[in-house]
Amino acid sequence: MKDLALEALGAATAPGVSYADVRVQELRERSVATKNGKVGHVSSSVSLGIGIRVLAHGCWGFAATDDLSREGLARAAAQALEIARAGTLAHERDVVLAPEEKYEAVWVSPCAADPFATSVDQNLDLLLAVDRELRRNQGVSLAEASLTFERRRQVFASTLGSLIDQTRTVTGAGFSALSYRDGEIQKRSYPNSFGGQYQLKGYELVEELRMLEHAPRIAEEAVALHSADQCPEGEFDLILDSSQLGLQIHESIGHPIELDRVLGSEANYAGMSFLTLDQLYRLQYGAEIVNVVCDARLEHGPGLGTFAFDDEGVPAQRTDIIRGGRFTGYMTSRETAPLIGQTRSNGTMRADGWARAPLIRMTNVSLLPGEQSLEEVFGGTDHAIYMETNRSWSIDDKRYQFQFGCEIGWEIRNGRRTRMLKNPSYSGISTEFWNACAAIAGPEHWTLWGTPNCGKGQPEQVMGTGHGASPARFRRIRVGSAYGG
Repeated sequence: MKDLALEALGAATAPGVSYADVRVQELRERSVATKNGKVGHVSSSVSLGIGIRVLAHGCWGFAATDDLSREGLARAAAQALEIARAGTLAHERDVVLAPEEKYEAVWVSPCAADPFATSVDQNLDLLLAVDRELRRNQGVSLAEASLTFERRRQVFASTLGSLIDQTRTVTGAGFSALSYRDGEIQKRSYPNSFGGQYQLKGYELVEELRMLEHAPRIAEEAVALHSADQCPEGEFDLILDSSQLGLQIHESIGHPIELDRVLGSEANYAGMSFLTLDQLYRLQYGAEIVNVVCDARLEHGPGLGTFAFDDEGVPAQRTDIIRGGRFTGYMTSRETAPLIGQTRSNGTMRADGWARAPLIRMTNVSLLPGEQSLEEVFGGTDHAIYMETNRSWSIDDKRYQFQFGCEIGWEIRNGRRTRMLKNPSYSGISTEFWNACAAIAGPEHWTLWGTPNCGKGQPEQVMGTGHGASPARFRRIRVGSAYGG
């Protein structure tokens, strides 16, 4: 793969090209799922190709191919150059890149147990055992369980002289129970909705989740929700579990800080951002206890946004996004960093495969743990609503006004759960919500969640991101208006 990368780089280094980089990527995937005692699907795929990016005449050009012959690489390099030349007809200013060093590195993510060393039969045996345990409860109408494995090796080479070989292994696992009764569907998921938990780990993640052990509780809650009281409507103190808070971070902090959204590059697909350039270092984004970082380093944890170098060859970094409640940083690229007066990219450019050009993408955007105990989070108010596990979300095209629904809620009185609530939801405005943060649990309750399905770009790229959070409490949030009684 290194030889391919260097050969393609040589083909891309033509007259008029001021910079070029190439990514050779090999991707292996396996997905296994069950549904009500039967195999839902089993799929396995392998992909190998190369993406070539050139900067010529002040414009970007990109082309990709799975024809890895010398002729195929030459054609792709020529096409990238042709696209860059065509861009001169419409560009407003020449692309200027922030400087970066040359790096030569080999990096492999930690993986204690190779997931691909397990057989499909082993995977199905586990999922079917979980399925049986869920459907042991007669009120469960539909049981679903899944495992997802991915190994991605990429060799990056650039005209700066960088040659970087990275391998990342990702595992995902989870299950859900749905119960239908009297025209209503209730659902509970473990350990999170939308496929469960995903991390930069091997099969050890599946073992850590102990899915079979948690199946009876999840089934029982799905059925019990039918008899639960409807979530009340009004203003309440709101406590969110860490998984729901992870999605809140994703939508109301992660997307708004993507600098290409702010500058308008993303407007055609998924909107822009309320975080205009004049807000940097001025906006009081949240309460003083709110501290958020964008951190791709392995020290932050095994997140889907963890790596050693991004897809521009920039090292993984930690950037303060919100410090003491104040907005302090965007996610940048080598092209966008100079546009806000910064001398270096903070390393957030990624592509979802060899056939796509890299974009600014969330790495691990996380709320740092607070200093409160879990008892203080729940006990710091006489009356609150606690919500777990996302069910639905909606947010406007500038990531400002939002509404979220959760799978299950609980009424909290004097720090204790009193009654289960069905169809819980809450809504608000991003900055008002984060300024209402009153308590954040400590590091012993902090989890780095994986969001595997973040979409961005045209053609769409689906990327995995990470979001760490501890349970937190927010003052006087609008609750209960999303679902009818």
